[in-house]
Amino acid sequence: MHSLLEKVAIITGGNSGMGEGIATKFSEDGAKVIIGGRDSRRGEAIVEKLNGNGGAALFVPGDISNPQTNFKLVETAVSQFGRLDILVLSAGRLGIGKITEVSEDDWKRTIDVNLNSVFYLVKYAIPEMLRNGGGSIAIIGSVAAFHAFPGHAAYCASKGALVSLVRQVAADYGPEIRINLVCPAQVDTPLLRNSVKAFDNPETIISQTESKLPMKRLGTTKDIANAVHFLTGDSSSWITGSCLTIDGGFLCT
Repeated sequence: MHSLLEKVAIITGGNSGMGEGIATKFSEDGAKVIIGGRDSRRGEAIVEKLNGNGGAALFVPGDISNPQTNFKLVETAVSQFGRLDILVLSAGRLGIGKITEVSEDDWKRTIDVNLNSVFYLVKYAIPEMLRNGGGSIAIIGSVAAFHAFPGHAAYCASKGALVSLVRQVAADYGPEIRINLVCPAQVDTPLLRNSVKAFDNPETIISQTESKLPMKRLGTTKDIANAVHFLTGDSSSWITGSCLTIDGGFLCT
C-alpha cells in the first residue's frame, strides 16, 4: 500500500543528503515530489532517476533563503500538480564560530538558510494547503536545539528557534495543519563528511563520533526518511508541535 499515493510534496535541500533520501522515500511511496536546491545538475539528475523509476518529480533551482525561491516552489506544486499536501524543509548550513568570532555575514547567512527560509516557505504554503483541507509539515532541525556545540553559535541559535516556531504554527493552524520538528544528531551525509575534511584525520574523527553514541553508528539518510515519512503520513494523525530526536542516543550521553 502506498500511503502517500498522489500526495504532492515539496522537499527543500532535496538534491543531497537527508533531503535526497526523503525525496526518494516519498517518490517510492507514490508521492509527487518537487525538489528544491541550488545545484541544478545534481537536482535534475535526481529527478531523472525518480521519474525513471516510475515517479513524478520536478526540480526547482534557487537559493532557499530567497523569498521568491520559496514562492516559486509553492507555485510550481500548484500549477503542475494541482495541490500541495506536504512540506519537508531539509536545507541547512553549519555556521561555524563562537559568537565573538562568527562574522556578521556568516551569522546572517546561517539564520537566513536555517530559519528565515522556513518562515517563507511555511507562510506561502499554508494557504494552499488549507484550500485542499489541510496538510502536514516536517522540518529538519538538529539536536543542537537542545545541546550546545562549541563554536557553532549561529547554527545552535537557528535550530533552537525552530522549536518555538513549530509549536506556534501547530497552535495557530491545528487541526488542519500538522507540523513537527525532526532533530537528528550526526547523520552520514556529504555535509558531515565535508565538515571533517579540514582535519588531518577525518576518518578517525568519524570513528570516535560513532564510538560515543549508544547505537555505535552514525545515522543514515534512510533513518531520517523513515521518520519524516511517518510524521507526514496518516499514521501520525494526532502528532503536531512535537520535536522528535533521532540521535542514536546522543542526548542520553
